[in-house]
Amino acid sequence: MDYKAYFQENRDKHLNELKEWLSIPSISALSEHKPDVKKAAEWLAGKMTQAGLENVKIHETKGHPIVYADYMHAEGKPTVLVYGHYDVQPVDPLNLWQTPPFEPDIRDGKLFARGATDDKGQLFLHIKAVEAILSQEKQLPVNIKFCIEGEEEVSSPNLPGFMDANQDLLKADVVLISDTSLLEKGRPAICVGLRGLCSLEVALHTANTDLHSGSYGGGVPNALHAMVSLLNSLHDENGRVSVEGFYKGVIELTPEDHEEFKKQSIDENKLKADLGLDELFGEEGFTFAERTGARPTLELNGVYGGFQGEGSKTVIPKEAHAKITCRLVGHQDPQDILDKIEKHINSHVPTGARVTVVQMEKGNPFTIDPSTPILQKAAEAYEHVYGTRPVFTRDGGSIPIVETFSRVLEAPVVCMGFGLPDENLHAPNEHFNLENFDQGLLTIVDFLKRV
Repeated sequence: MDYKAYFQENRDKHLNELKEWLSIPSISALSEHKPDVKKAAEWLAGKMTQAGLENVKIHETKGHPIVYADYMHAEGKPTVLVYGHYDVQPVDPLNLWQTPPFEPDIRDGKLFARGATDDKGQLFLHIKAVEAILSQEKQLPVNIKFCIEGEEEVSSPNLPGFMDANQDLLKADVVLISDTSLLEKGRPAICVGLRGLCSLEVALHTANTDLHSGSYGGGVPNALHAMVSLLNSLHDENGRVSVEGFYKGVIELTPEDHEEFKKQSIDENKLKADLGLDELFGEEGFTFAERTGARPTLELNGVYGGFQGEGSKTVIPKEAHAKITCRLVGHQDPQDILDKIEKHINSHVPTGARVTVVQMEKGNPFTIDPSTPILQKAAEAYEHVYGTRPVFTRDGGSIPIVETFSRVLEAPVVCMGFGLPDENLHAPNEHFNLENFDQGLLTIVDFLKRV
């Protein structure tokens, strides 16, 4: 079958359909958009039915709906479960968008809209790939299921419970996800590692009121001084986290791992220039790619307290606050890490201060062996379409639900992304390069046939 000709013939129709979906402001984080999220789920269910999928159902949750569909007529063949999400990020700041975020616009070979690359555009490829095969061949080479949620951008609070309650419904031989990116234009990548995540907030208090620095300065504890001292204890001078036991479960990189990271060919001098930095910084003994893909971190995301207004105010603040997140790798357990950080903080409280710690998000890291046969099938599909074999990467970000799928369904997860790193996901002017829209369709068809 000439799928290249099929997709070219139907390209305008497909892009117009995608534009319809992208026009729905399915922002899961904002309650006023709850009807829009439901509308986006209904749109998706309708297109799944039109594509020829069966058992299409919108499952209500305590939050936003999960859409399920399948086509189970390939007796004796593997079952592929496609996961994705139809919710999108908020659009602020709106004034930085060149065109309105929910009025999709094609220019310079790119489709601009919120959700274009994360994740409606990439998910749409799977629906159209299945529709194409059924249209051309009247049957699929594999059994296929879809589990599409509307809460990924708010940390998937209801999907794990849905998975636990519907393990038989979701049972599959492989989970297929397109929510990652190529290494760069023309250089595909398969993600074999995602860092986990945990977060906490720290509040530090001293006196029961702000104090005049002339009357009390030098004689009472200063909450900002105390917070700076406390936070400084979390790292050593070489960028290594000083929390006792923090690195338990971290898998050390092998010589083969180092070689795989070299294949990403990251130019650190160019990176510094692009970011306006004199130097990069991080844990000694590792490259930028290794630090951001295979090593854990503890980062300060916000530190605040005292006078913030214009001009000067001679005050000794009574309180200070900090927001902290960690990216985790290997077998690090987020709850264990949070407990260890809290213990460290409580044992390093400066004189005259009181500290409160609130533990927040938790997500496990994900890794898979690149030699896993199904990943090699994915690599062959990329190579056939793009003309070059993909690099196996470990991404610095976190998609906690990937590890959940792998663990609960006991199935390998294939992260076949078709975005690009510079497509402004989560930022103004998000877009999807249509070159990868075209090649993504062909790659997915090729992959399903190889499976």
